[in-house]
Amino acid sequence: MPISPFKNSTLRALTLLGAAMLPTYGIADGIALTTTDGSVNVVGEFVKFEEGYYIVKTDLGEMRIAASQVLCEGEDCLPLAPQIKIAGSDIIGLELMPQLIAGYASSMNATADMQAEDAQTTLSIVEPNGATRASYQVTSTTSNDAFEALSAGEAEIGMTSRKISPAEARVLNRAGAGDMADPEREHIVAVDSVVAITHPDNPVDTLSVDDLEKIYSGQIRNWSRLGGPDLPIVLVSREDGSGIRSALEEGLFAGKRARVANGALIATDTKTAVSMVNKNPGALGYVSSAFKGDTKPMSLVNECGMTLTPDAFSAKTEEYAFQRRLYLYNRGDNLSEDAASFLDYATSAEADALVSEAGFTNFGVAVREQPLDGARARAMFNPNVQGYEMETIHKMLLSMMDHDRLSTTFRFRTGSTTLDARGQVDMDRLTTYLEEMPAGTKVVFVGFSDNVGSFSKNRDLSEGRAEQVKKALAAFAGDRLKGISLAHTGYGEVAPTACNTAEKGRRMNRRVEVWIQKSANS
Repeated sequence: MPISPFKNSTLRALTLLGAAMLPTYGIADGIALTTTDGSVNVVGEFVKFEEGYYIVKTDLGEMRIAASQVLCEGEDCLPLAPQIKIAGSDIIGLELMPQLIAGYASSMNATADMQAEDAQTTLSIVEPNGATRASYQVTSTTSNDAFEALSAGEAEIGMTSRKISPAEARVLNRAGAGDMADPEREHIVAVDSVVAITHPDNPVDTLSVDDLEKIYSGQIRNWSRLGGPDLPIVLVSREDGSGIRSALEEGLFAGKRARVANGALIATDTKTAVSMVNKNPGALGYVSSAFKGDTKPMSLVNECGMTLTPDAFSAKTEEYAFQRRLYLYNRGDNLSEDAASFLDYATSAEADALVSEAGFTNFGVAVREQPLDGARARAMFNPNVQGYEMETIHKMLLSMMDHDRLSTTFRFRTGSTTLDARGQVDMDRLTTYLEEMPAGTKVVFVGFSDNVGSFSKNRDLSEGRAEQVKKALAAFAGDRLKGISLAHTGYGEVAPTACNTAEKGRRMNRRVEVWIQKSANS
């Protein structure tokens, strides 16, 4: 979405006139227009407002002055446009937020004029008649700053690449912001994959997750131990509490804080992290997949031998171990109408293309085939399996021949039967997607589990969860899916997407997938 810069020609012309513009009218009889630095002041009789310009009659004749470049005083001034302040993560603020605001402006047949300086970007939404509808001031720093700005009442919207912590939520609640876990205050706009990166000349292409953990904690300090050159590893990490560091530690240490290796370089922002890796042949860092620049991304392999690929489909299903959700938070007591309308747009399907353009993963429904010669089917072949388990595997393989998998994957809050915030988003997106399918299309909700407990019990549990999601979608959609056939089944612990050796992996395996008959997508 194009973002146009401010035009400064009128301001330059006014500056040349400068002090020559002496007032000849009282403000009560006209208007006073003053540049923000106070260097130029024009007082005259208001004639009209046209295409974003004040037309003012002065002793020097009629002057045409851009409203976006001056402050106005007088009865004929346009009402001041509200300024919405947004603060937080640079991952969102540098690229995604300007695109979203520009898209929002376009959806109203308006344009977004942008001014950027260091970490602050201001975008003014200008309507076709030239009037400024609202101004959005975006300050891009860290996720921590998002919650601090919200708590202090210095921002209406906080941008963060991690979920709010219980402590931060309590502080905001005490400040009168309300329950920050409420869907009206917590909004997921995208998914971002975290990738390990090295210098382009580094010959090492693949790391095990175990190796990455040992590098991070300082147990491995030389590339020679990983099949590379005799070169010290220089770890480039991020500040404690940053969203991307939290995402990496969640994948490596199940969310527990870990001590970073002595000598690690701490980057204060994404651009600095990329620059540090590019300048040091022995560097290893981690960044958003949208900002890896000219560095070399590394392939990762988990302890079960599964290759972790940060592609769009695995990001949508949230089956890539190192990823995070990108959130927008707002207080419940100070959200303006303009800010609320923008949040509605940013979390809608209209914004999906902009999310993708910014390098992130949106929540649009994607389709993936399930061929019998694919990685998933091959992983299910186990000569040591027999009896009831083999029967279940065989049944699943037969169903895969007739169905594609949709990226929509439902998970539940820990210890709860309530869908998490992502699940609420997916219900709406899935319903909209299925509405476009021909009448008679068959959709199957397919449940899976971890491997704790007996195989038969896990299969029953997974089938029950799939039925629950099916009923939830039917209730959510109402008559919108009256021509679609909904069914459910469960395959238990078959086809895990993560290792069952830790709770994080087991949680990923407790899921409900959505399959659709092949003919519906042909």
